[in-house]
Amino acid sequence: MPPANDDPVLRSARREAVVVFLIWLAAMVYTVTYCYLNGYNRPVESLKFVLGFPDWVFWGIFVPWTVCVVVSFYFGATFMCDEDLGEELPEQEDELGLGGG
Repeated sequence: MPPANDDPVLRSARREAVVVFLIWLAAMVYTVTYCYLNGYNRPVESLKFVLGFPDWVFWGIFVPWTVCVVVSFYFGATFMCDEDLGEELPEQEDELGLGGG
């Protein structure tokens, strides 16, 4: 458990990272499990095509990745927030006379 005095930006970033990791983990577990169970040791006669893809590719890869894109877009558009990072520091010159150093 992180300390209670953590910066709110850090807590928000951690929370968002955990949600994104869980989305990735769910998609990976589903994809690997489904494709393993339905793509291997299967008679050729049982192979069907959905929109030009073998059925196990369509339901095991195409659909979950499409769902991940939609869920990720929804999460990013509704739950992720833009935090105030504080006051901008004055620009300093480096040894070459360029800014940003």
